[in-house]
Amino acid sequence: MVALFEWGMASPAFFVGSCQGEGVKTDRAELHQGFEEQLASLGYEIVQLEWAGNAQRPVVRLRVEHQPPARPVSLDDCALVSRRLEAWLDEGGRLPERYVLEVSSPGLDRPLTRDRDFDRFRGQRVAVRGTQVLCGRASRLEGELLGLVGGGDGAMIRLRLNEGDEVEVPRTAVRDARLVQDWSQVI
Repeated sequence: MVALFEWGMASPAFFVGSCQGEGVKTDRAELHQGFEEQLASLGYEIVQLEWAGNAQRPVVRLRVEHQPPARPVSLDDCALVSRRLEAWLDEGGRLPERYVLEVSSPGLDRPLTRDRDFDRFRGQRVAVRGTQVLCGRASRLEGELLGLVGGGDGAMIRLRLNEGDEVEVPRTAVRDARLVQDWSQVI
């Protein structure tokens, strides 16, 4: 096991490499479900799961939070989650031999990935990046999150833009939605 923490990162991360499961075919949906179950048993849940790398050296990036989200995720939390997930991955040979597992907190620029995130962070500043120009303005819009309207493929993200205009952005047209940190409040 190799562990690394880099100073200056926006959120604590714990990186783990392993050497099990050579020649394994990876079922991402099954792994996602397994990650959720393992995290739930520890009192955490997935905020975001990303896949990178290649078939011989897959990279799995997990952003996690406590369930319920009572306190921020620490480096110790990331280490605990990483160790549990590494043991689970290795025991079942679920990933190829040279995988990389990255576990971190959601961070200050937290991604909004679930419907409940759009309710929980209502009133906060967010940036929404689209797959195309959004609302005839730009591919990136920033403003106050007013919430999520509707559900499923018809869901719309309501924003009050910096100029004061209110818009509804189709969630299906959004590539990425994140909190925007107001640094004047931090310093």
